[in-house]
Amino acid sequence: MSAAYQSIVERFGPRRPPSARAILAGVDGSDTAMRAVAFAFGLARRQDSRLIVVFVACPSPLAPLRPAVATVIEHDTAAHLYAELRDQMRTAAEELAVPVTVIKTFGDPYTALRDTADRAQADTVVVGASQKAGHRFAGSVATKLIRAGHWPVLVVP
Repeated sequence: MSAAYQSIVERFGPRRPPSARAILAGVDGSDTAMRAVAFAFGLARRQDSRLIVVFVACPSPLAPLRPAVATVIEHDTAAHLYAELRDQMRTAAEELAVPVTVIKTFGDPYTALRDTADRAQADTVVVGASQKAGHRFAGSVATKLIRAGHWPVLVVP
């Protein structure tokens, strides 16, 4: 695996024991995802919980068919978005005194969120509602997480 596609885990804010409750929020930079992570911050602060913010970079399924330069641009865009999100999470963690773990990973968003929530023994998963019309037919990440039935899932509009 290329170093550019390795997962990253960063921690900000105060420390809590690993046994503290954990809230997981999926974020992709969309408006609904940003509202979801803001809600998750408030929930974590009120419940004295740890917050795990997961950014999943999912390569386009057409990537092998595109010129290499398009793939590089896509990766650079995801890296730039992650850097902005990470900085926002660090600032919020320090201002709100919420322990935050920010994870950048690659792959299918549903699988990455499900697996991360299971590994972290998340008590709640918070995601933004999908704004894509095609998800009415194929099912959104939120719908798939709800169907998994492993944890309560809050879907923020």
